[in-house]
Amino acid sequence: MQIIRMLSMCNESIKRLQALPVCLLCAAMNEQPMLYVRAMTEDDLESVVAIEMVSYATPWKREHFQHEIAARYSWPFVAVEDVSVVGYVCLMSLFEEAQILNVAVSPDRRGSGIARMLLGEAFRMALEQGAETMALEVRASNSAAISLYRQLGFERVGIRSGYYESAEDAILMEKNLKENL
Repeated sequence: MQIIRMLSMCNESIKRLQALPVCLLCAAMNEQPMLYVRAMTEDDLESVVAIEMVSYATPWKREHFQHEIAARYSWPFVAVEDVSVVGYVCLMSLFEEAQILNVAVSPDRRGSGIARMLLGEAFRMALEQGAETMALEVRASNSAAISLYRQLGFERVGIRSGYYESAEDAILMEKNLKENL
């Protein structure tokens, strides 16, 4: 009877391990945090909304993210470190133009390359969907984001005066996705 109970416990442990993403198994073996990007799911929304709340003065609601998950031309992704969501990007791609609708990284992980990784996945998906250009809007005061976008090949193409609730301007930026392929 004890042997049967032990075998049952082993089978349950194996099933739990098989359910983990391969990269987490590697992380467990190396004992190093594993960072990867995957599609956003409903299960991620508590963490995504928490990051959103600390990142923006006028944050998106849970329903906005639910819409992006369900929308035909939207591809929301999350960055996961070990088992925790540490950032996200919401991409919309239709025909030859893609747009970054929202992107944020957990405050304690900013500056560590996570936004670059998320945007790289957005570029890949947009190209896969046939997009040739990518657009985004960014607060004129967000110098860290503007610097990152410039490093990634975005150029300033316009301004929306008084766009944000505080009457702050939005800088419009675009990137040619076909360059540097």
